[in-house]
Amino acid sequence: MYRPLPTPEEMARWDSTAQRDYGLLQELLMENAAREALGVLLREFGPVEGKQVVLLAGPGNNGGDAFALARYLADHGARVSTFHVKPPEAYTGAAAYHLDLLNKLRLPLVPLPDAHIDHLRRPDILVDGLLGTGFQGELRTEYRQWIEYINRLPKEVFVLSLDIPTGLNGLTGRPSPIAVKASATVSFEATKLGPALPEAAPYVGRERARPIGIPFRVKQAQPPGQFLLERDVLNLLPPSEDLLHKGTAGHVLVVGGSPGLTGAPLLSALAALRCGAGLSSVACPAELASEIKAGCPEVMLLPLGRGTSWSRDCVDDLSEALARFNSLILGPGLGRSPEAAAFCQALLALDLPPLVGDADFLYALAQNQDLFTQLPLNSILTPHPGEMAMLSGLSIEQVQANRIETAREYARKWNVILVLKGAGTVIASGEGAVYVSPFACPNLAVGGSGDVLCGVLGALLATGLDPLSAANAGVYWHGLAGMELRKRFPRRGNLAREIADMLPHVVA
Repeated sequence: MYRPLPTPEEMARWDSTAQRDYGLLQELLMENAAREALGVLLREFGPVEGKQVVLLAGPGNNGGDAFALARYLADHGARVSTFHVKPPEAYTGAAAYHLDLLNKLRLPLVPLPDAHIDHLRRPDILVDGLLGTGFQGELRTEYRQWIEYINRLPKEVFVLSLDIPTGLNGLTGRPSPIAVKASATVSFEATKLGPALPEAAPYVGRERARPIGIPFRVKQAQPPGQFLLERDVLNLLPPSEDLLHKGTAGHVLVVGGSPGLTGAPLLSALAALRCGAGLSSVACPAELASEIKAGCPEVMLLPLGRGTSWSRDCVDDLSEALARFNSLILGPGLGRSPEAAAFCQALLALDLPPLVGDADFLYALAQNQDLFTQLPLNSILTPHPGEMAMLSGLSIEQVQANRIETAREYARKWNVILVLKGAGTVIASGEGAVYVSPFACPNLAVGGSGDVLCGVLGALLATGLDPLSAANAGVYWHGLAGMELRKRFPRRGNLAREIADMLPHVVA
């Protein structure tokens, strides 16, 4: 359901704890890593007997992994050449141990700084063991040159990166400023956070996580702060029982709509129905009701006040009806008028059902941050990067540069479930845990897609699902619908309504 995504620092703690508290030798963990890397190579590339393999071994443990793998490859009949960054006598610890084994087997070892690798005969396989997940900052000139050499190799050369492609930041998934573009990456013990993020996809290739012997009690005692959503998160969805009726399937209320913006609440209400909500209603200013009703006869209407604007009368009318609803979506198409902001402030003083806040409600929050203290506990907020910048006071660039920590910080600060939308949507809880969607799908980058997501979340809350589970399952469900639409609309062109229509099909 949730795959652990340790940061490089968290992985280093697992490694040191396994050695200190359980007596596992670094040499043994490195041996295990090499054996698992060989398994990935055999699976992804095929037999290596007679193949020319070049291994680039860096100055640290990543280089030690490469030394150990060279031995395994030689045992399988490959013709190996290992290029090392440091002088042999400068290696220490487990890396020195595995380098010494290579020396004893008289396998070719070449100092990388002295080699003109551009002039080498093209290998069949290149193993990137230069820099591991602990790398931070900017690459030195020589590393840039080596990476450029690797990336210039023809596509026929299979490039395997050990733990992480060299030059990729293990925390953010971004190149520094360039990174190896691997055919496949073998992640030792667990996928690290950076390589799981959408920005890393062009560099990681096919990523395979393989165990190297870290005891489960170590990981249990020191759980990471980040997790990747996997398909069985959909097991959280309530079953569709034969004796179900509309009154027990949840009633979702969407509060929104203003002149020119009546489509947004309608999309949320439609998506809620597509997700199995028994009933779905839109509450809007009274004179907009017929316009919204015309768009979807299945959606019910709750006209509020008089005219086309939000007012105190709207709050009074809504307060009398709130008890009928199991969840509330506030914001789609609400508008940014002072009257809409005043309506939101008055509404938050009422006893509300579980809340999803989006769009223009987020604008109202940004204009009056005191409203955060009035939000129901564990409300779900769904900003896109621009809205997140508006709410936090950061720039969009700052938000996007560190989406994980931004979402974590503000979910804690506001005590909400924060859904930071975009490629690899991030879900953060007020307790500090962060969940990452595996989907980066351009078919979801259409107007109204966020309104559909709100409908999904509202429908799940209406079934009684807790807000964090609803957010995780809803984001995954929404992403899965987008991926299915990508098959049908490979150059985009799908409509937000079609995302909603796809929802019931992808969970079949």
